[in-house]
Amino acid sequence: MFLLLHREEGQGLAEYALIISIIAVLAILGLMFISGNLQTLLSTIGKKI
Repeated sequence: MFLLLHREEGQGLAEYALIISIIAVLAILGLMFISGNLQTLLSTIGKKI
């Protein structure tokens, strides 16, 4: 009975899903930060031209 309650097969999948979701959130935040800086940079270059 202990072996039936102590299965860890689904645990690996849940850990991978958690890691992927954290990476996705960090990627979105990084893109939001870079897009703001990139827009400012392109505006500055456009004004100087």
